[in-house]
Amino acid sequence: MIAIAIDGPSGAGKSTLARRLAAQLGYVYVDTGAMYRSIGLFALRAGADCGDEESVAALLPEISLELAYEDGAQHILLNGEDVSEAIRTPEVAMAASAVSAHPSVRAFLLDAQRSLAARQNVLMDGRDIGTVILPHAQVKIFLTAAPEERARRRYEELAAKGQSVTYEEVLDDVRLRDYNDTHRAAAPLKAADDAVLVDTTGLTFDESFEKMLGVIRARIGG
Repeated sequence: MIAIAIDGPSGAGKSTLARRLAAQLGYVYVDTGAMYRSIGLFALRAGADCGDEESVAALLPEISLELAYEDGAQHILLNGEDVSEAIRTPEVAMAASAVSAHPSVRAFLLDAQRSLAARQNVLMDGRDIGTVILPHAQVKIFLTAAPEERARRRYEELAAKGQSVTYEEVLDDVRLRDYNDTHRAAAPLKAADDAVLVDTTGLTFDESFEKMLGVIRARIGG
């Protein structure tokens, strides 16, 4: 089985690019961020303090996550409920950042993520795929862009969905998530030693896609 690991900070475009790359290559796309967001959503709904590991860990036995694929798109099911849209809010994003710092949560998802890669060719994106989840992946990419550019992309996405946010608020969220992700004790965000850095600042989606596809094909052929 071939595994492609894409890591990088919030708003770098990992999920959107990964979906298209997986479709192009015929691989199964695994959005690990959606898994953490789903746990964050469950914790919020339960009224738990997402920053308190003991509170969040107590909820894990109540959580069942499944990945479903419809027309090539991944859907995440939380206890049978499709929460693919519900997890895409700034509040849930911050909750995901908080719960992902807890070793108990990461351990809860680790086996599931590795099991997916053991059964099929996968393209998996997240924060620690190349460093922790799939350290032996044949291709590792660290995808990034300037915080201001990532915030602009996210702001335009949220505005298009009718959400009432300002660019400054989104930029503050991006910077806070960057700090939290790179400073957490459990599997902090960083590039694997053998990862290829791809900076998409100033690039269009198509240019970013072609750049990443070139990196992948240089390593696995095709």
